[in-house]
Amino acid sequence: MNVCFIMYPWDEIIPEDDTTLALIKECVKRKHGVAMCIPADLTIRNSVTTANCSVISRMDKTPSSLKSFYNKVELREEMLPLAGFDVIFFRANPPLDPIMLNFLDSVKDDVFIMNSLEGMREANNKLYTAAFGDAHSNIIPATHVSKSKNYLIRQIKESKADKMILKPLNGYGGSGVILIEKSAMSNVNSLLDFYINNSDGSSSYVILQDYIEGADQGDVRILILNGEPVGAMKRVPGKEDHRSNVSAGGSVQRHALTKEEKALCKQIGPKLVNDGLYFVGIDVIGGKLVEVNVMSPGGITYINKVYKLKTKIEEKVIDFLEMKVMDKLQAFDRRSRLRKAVEDA
Repeated sequence: MNVCFIMYPWDEIIPEDDTTLALIKECVKRKHGVAMCIPADLTIRNSVTTANCSVISRMDKTPSSLKSFYNKVELREEMLPLAGFDVIFFRANPPLDPIMLNFLDSVKDDVFIMNSLEGMREANNKLYTAAFGDAHSNIIPATHVSKSKNYLIRQIKESKADKMILKPLNGYGGSGVILIEKSAMSNVNSLLDFYINNSDGSSSYVILQDYIEGADQGDVRILILNGEPVGAMKRVPGKEDHRSNVSAGGSVQRHALTKEEKALCKQIGPKLVNDGLYFVGIDVIGGKLVEVNVMSPGGITYINKVYKLKTKIEEKVIDFLEMKVMDKLQAFDRRSRLRKAVEDA
């Protein structure tokens, strides 16, 4: 099969830790065609959606380590039609560019896209998590989303907890996540001004969330493939930062899913699949769902390292892609045969 990764720039990759590189390497190892582009490389040419792609030259032997693979990859530039690929694997970092999705709308019926465009439209920011909470479940912490400073201040004052979490709606990798305390209310006004008010005069939504006890001990990243957990790790904050994201200085440890976490995955898995969100990373603290990461969930390389897995997670992901492509080809072949039977009648 031929796969196009829409991702971040190749030269920004940190080889030893990059989930996208692990997925690319697995594709190359299986002799699949691989091309890469960034969202800005998409264009429409003669009414055909194309991309200025970096195509990976075929390798006789794929290096075993990610760093060696990265250093030995040979790239060539080609302008290619996106409808010619079997799979488009979306791995660009947030925030999501809605115009970029409009480009992909023209090929969504021809190519299997991971994750689906409608799913990403719905789930690209942290509001999606709220869809899993209702009056009969308690799987998400109390969450407020607003751009009204007065409303947010009132929620902080009325909260029974001494601490809350404040974060931007479209942040990722732990960027902009801060801990606020009632004992430091004098700082809240200026913090909210900074988060809500933009330099161009517009305003942005922020999320205010109850602090979950035990969050200072870290969170759990669970990778979910086709509605089922395929790997997990505990992320522990560094000494000088409350955030557990590895990009923010956190470290990773082995983690066996608890009964509570398994039940959470079982509860949200069907909705993820129904929304076309086949490969996601969820963040869990104290059994509560904090975030659903759908654009470029990471963690594969870290989980592989701490568990020394025989069947690595990227292998399961590419197995899934191969299955989806085969299903699509078989459906097309069946439709063609049935159409021919009608035409020949």
